[in-house]
Amino acid sequence: MSRLRPSRRSHVAPFMAMEALSEARALERAGRHIIHMELGEPGAPVPRLVRAAAEAALAGGGLGYGEALGDPALRARIAGHYLTRYGVEVAPERVIVTTGSSGGFMLALLAAFDPGARIAVTAPGYPAYANILASLGLEAVPLPVGAETRFAPTAAMLDAAHRDKPLDGALLMSPANPTGSMIGREEFARICAFCADAGVVFVSDEIYHGLEYAEPAQTALAFTRAAIVVNSFSKYYAMTGWRLGWLVAPEELMRPLELLQQSLAICAPTISQRAALAAFDATDELEANRSACARNRALLVERLPSMGLDRFAPPDGAFYIYADVSAFTGDSMDFCRRLLVEAGVAATPGLDFDPRRGATTVRFSYAGAEADVAEGVARLEAWLSGQARR
Repeated sequence: MSRLRPSRRSHVAPFMAMEALSEARALERAGRHIIHMELGEPGAPVPRLVRAAAEAALAGGGLGYGEALGDPALRARIAGHYLTRYGVEVAPERVIVTTGSSGGFMLALLAAFDPGARIAVTAPGYPAYANILASLGLEAVPLPVGAETRFAPTAAMLDAAHRDKPLDGALLMSPANPTGSMIGREEFARICAFCADAGVVFVSDEIYHGLEYAEPAQTALAFTRAAIVVNSFSKYYAMTGWRLGWLVAPEELMRPLELLQQSLAICAPTISQRAALAAFDATDELEANRSACARNRALLVERLPSMGLDRFAPPDGAFYIYADVSAFTGDSMDFCRRLLVEAGVAATPGLDFDPRRGATTVRFSYAGAEADVAEGVARLEAWLSGQARR
């Protein structure tokens, strides 16, 4: 009898943040109280206006298939968001609503690249990038970033990688996961200019926009019309489970994106699109959520150094601190496993984000409720006090 063998394209590395969640949930089912600092999921509830819009949509019916490119009213509202927030004019015809940013990445990469294309990504960086690229037959080209550039990529890095062996694309995030670092305005402009001059397709991941704590994040659309911008309602808008995101793409890619969406997803979830229309009006609640994240961030920035974790990437935005734990371990997997079992705090090992250098780093998410983050910090401090220094 023949055995079904998984395809080579399905041989991707595990997403360790999700693995950590599974282990934490197992302990919770056994009666343990676990503080979740492993996931980038807002602890705040979905905004009231969004819930009310969803309820109205349910009551009104008519929640069947929608247009592949998305609800016209939502596409127009997203386009208007760029003028309001960034002062950038975007035609609604350049917007496609997707099944989360994850669905957006799939569409963008399929529409813009052929198999074998080489795409630059940062290390450390979002682990799903490499896995999505591998499953699509694309090559991830790591750009190691560190303290010398505040953990942000530069145009010079892209130029050096391109000279070594030509790049076809660059997939970069600002604010970044796992570091929280942002690309400064002038450097962002240089990156966009390099990509345009070199014929490198720039995919700008902007899903953490709105979650900044000093300077505002920049959109690639302020510097170029050639970039593909990815965004989502999951982070700032606290709509993770609604699975709704969007792309802004050059005109020449819109028809390919539409055709791919027709076959791969048909459309983004209709009820989520109806609800998301109200998200842009929930500013007061969303800004209160951002302020709570800012207080969580301040707590970690203040307390981690006294615990012996005094080296971490600058958390300019998002809701993560990427900390050097080499004073305690050279095995971030073991560190996180013991922290979970012994202290009841779930965190994500740095190896999830940087397979080459992540054995001495850990990502702590401060996306949760303030009381939970404070409890997590207290537990971490007590646990580290009993750990031997290297």
